[in-house]
Amino acid sequence: MREILVLADAILAVHVIVILFNVTGLVVIPVGARLGWRVIRVAWLRLLHLALLAVVAGQAVAGRACILTIWQQDLAGGAGTVHPLIMQWVDRLIYWNLPMWFFQILYCAVFLYVVALTVYVPFWGTATRNR
Repeated sequence: MREILVLADAILAVHVIVILFNVTGLVVIPVGARLGWRVIRVAWLRLLHLALLAVVAGQAVAGRACILTIWQQDLAGGAGTVHPLIMQWVDRLIYWNLPMWFFQILYCAVFLYVVALTVYVPFWGTATRNR
C-alpha cells in the first residue's frame, strides 16, 4: 500500500516538473529572444517543449486527460488514504474542475503560441553550443 502512494507521489512530482518546464518555456523563449539569451537556441530543449505541448493538445482534442493524471489518480485513488497537505495543495493547483472544452481550447491555443514562437524565434541556423 505504501509503495503505491510513493509511486503516485513520484508521478505527481514528474507531472509538476513537466508543467513547470512547459510554462517556463512560454515565458523564457520570448524574453530570452529579446535579451539575447543563447539557451533559447538549444534545439533539443525547444523541440522537447514543442513535442510535450503537442502531446498535451492532442490528448485534450481527443477528449483524454493527461496520461500522468490518469496514472496518478488511479494509484492514489485506489489507496484510500489521506494524502499529505502539500500533495493536496499541489493537486488543487494543477487539477482544475472545468469542462473538457475549456482545456481543449486552452491547450490548443498554447500549442499554437509555441508553434508561433518556433517561427518567430527560430532555433535552427544558429549556434546551439554555449562556449
